[in-house]
Amino acid sequence: MTPITTRILAIGAGTSPITDEDRKTIMPREVQATVELYLQGKIDQWWFRADGKGVVFLLNETSVEAAHEMLEAMPLGVAKRLTFELMPLGPLFPLRILMSQAAAATAAK
Repeated sequence: MTPITTRILAIGAGTSPITDEDRKTIMPREVQATVELYLQGKIDQWWFRADGKGVVFLLNETSVEAAHEMLEAMPLGVAKRLTFELMPLGPLFPLRILMSQAAAATAAK
């Protein structure tokens, strides 16, 4: 059985430092786009990376392709200032094995 994807972990890294001009022009639109995606339920959680190199989003998305399109459409993505490593996440797959073993043991009694 193939594991299912229920979330995407998006680890963002800046391609170059944010300039003062970026802070004035791009960042207000980026913040607005991020909040809008949160309000739409697309972004579940977000964090700033402690190393200062970008952001991390937990996305309510089941497709890496859809997550990539969504992030590339954000202002920093359009400006090619932020790239993402996308990691599909799902329920803890080994639990299915344990549940199958438990069901088999119960049925054997």
